Amino acid sequence: MKALEKFPYRNVLVLGLAKSGTAAAKLLLEAGKKVRVNDKQVADKALLHELQSLGAEMITGSHPLSVLDDVEVIIKNPGIPYDNPILAEAAKRDIPILTEIELAGILAGNVIIGITGSNGKTTTTTLIANMLNQGDRSAKVAGNIGAVATEVAQTLEEDEQLVLELSSFQLMGVPTFKPRIAVLLNIFEAHLDYHKTFENYRQAKCNIFANQTADDYLIYNADDPVVQRSVTAANSIKIPFSVTERLENGAWADETGIYFADEKIMDKADIVLVGKHNVENILAAVCAAKLSGATNEAIRQVLMTFSGVKHRLQHVATVKGRMFYNDSKATNMLATQKALSAFSNPVILLAGGLDRGNEFDDLKPYLRDVKGIVLFGETKEKLRRVAVEAEVPSIQVADNMDEAVKLAYGLSERKDVILLSPACASWDQYRTFEERGDMFERAVHTLM
Repeated sequence: MKALEKFPYRNVLVLGLAKSGTAAAKLLLEAGKKVRVNDKQVADKALLHELQSLGAEMITGSHPLSVLDDVEVIIKNPGIPYDNPILAEAAKRDIPILTEIELAGILAGNVIIGITGSNGKTTTTTLIANMLNQGDRSAKVAGNIGAVATEVAQTLEEDEQLVLELSSFQLMGVPTFKPRIAVLLNIFEAHLDYHKTFENYRQAKCNIFANQTADDYLIYNADDPVVQRSVTAANSIKIPFSVTERLENGAWADETGIYFADEKIMDKADIVLVGKHNVENILAAVCAAKLSGATNEAIRQVLMTFSGVKHRLQHVATVKGRMFYNDSKATNMLATQKALSAFSNPVILLAGGLDRGNEFDDLKPYLRDVKGIVLFGETKEKLRRVAVEAEVPSIQVADNMDEAVKLAYGLSERKDVILLSPACASWDQYRTFEERGDMFERAVHTLM
């Protein structure tokens, strides 16, 4: 068991259980810390008993300010906003507010590859780990991708690397966290309901390299002006990637190939993954893999076989010549723009979801090859307006995913793409984007 020798606090409040909070509480208790757990939900009885038996003080069902008494530090669930009364009061008392990623950084040390960006995190994270594991390197994946970072960090073997997908929420509370290799894919407006301003969001993303030194690496998107501006302050060794220009010290692509510096890695025609945006993810992964000692052959083998991550522009099935793609992870406009740009065939688009207050006018140019659109969720009327102005030939509205898939199929012909790419979060109708994507896949298989 890896220990938390460098964690300087004794009295800890874990705010919010879920997977990361539960893992953090157990880790801190095993390290001999005095742990108080506060969750607004009433904890599962088995979990409540387990944590109490380990020595935790459990306060569930409400958030009384008294939970802050004698507390030196807070480990919070990433999804809890900072205007939560407990956190607001903690800030007034100058109590540090951390996320579980800070603990993972202490546990793992100098073997972390961290990936963040507004889009492409999961695909890039998975590609990097696969490239390392394909050859004689070894890596484990955790973070925002599903597995709890501290749990995986405790299991690392010698010479094994930890590849972490990191959200802006997770990067808000990491005063000492420092990946050996940081990857910054892109930055555009997202999660402003949480961060309040774009600048707050950008700063959170930049925390991935804030503590890096001249011995560390920062892989960044040289084609993204916000990223370019942001990385100027970095102290680490900068490794760019680009789909538009040749680079002497990074990864780049032209019409036919993928390159690292002056070395050709492979032909683009041999890559299975579709979409121009995935070329960016591939280039970022190539940089991280090469810096970590992966061979070109290992990189090629992955790129010749990897067809995508579930819910990320994932091919589900072909039904009577119609190609169904699940891009439920597209929870913002840029993700849907990139998904639509990936296809030359006519598209029937399924879109809609949680209304975060934004409009969708930036989608208009990308709807020119969309022959039909099926809308659902809170944003359906906003999206209907944009579709009308973009002169989409057929616009329909559905109450649920089964109905949406049937309507989309009815609008389609052979060789059409039927694409779920909602451009919105899922929380108005589904608990997670995964649940939404699973419902789409089930509806497709019902057609079959």
